[in-house]
Amino acid sequence: MPASGVTAAAIAARLSAIGLSTRVEERTRFTTVEAEVPETLSAESWREVLDAVAVADRFGLLATSLNGRTLWAVVRKTVPTTGDVGGPGYQR
Repeated sequence: MPASGVTAAAIAARLSAIGLSTRVEERTRFTTVEAEVPETLSAESWREVLDAVAVADRFGLLATSLNGRTLWAVVRKTVPTTGDVGGPGYQR
């Protein structure tokens, strides 16, 4: 598992410990974590949620009247430091 997957799994484990149901997905350039956030989440639990996602490269909260609130976090995969990083025609 890439380092991004390990970090995302750790975020998901912390969110699960708070009582949130999580989903982790591996993508080409990053790993995502999503969790549904109930309206009744306490202030203390919010602090724990923010501590958990603080290690992500990006995170946010999507709130809609139809689907409720979804917390998301993205952990980027490391980019190789040698070789053809940018692909054909990439100018360094």
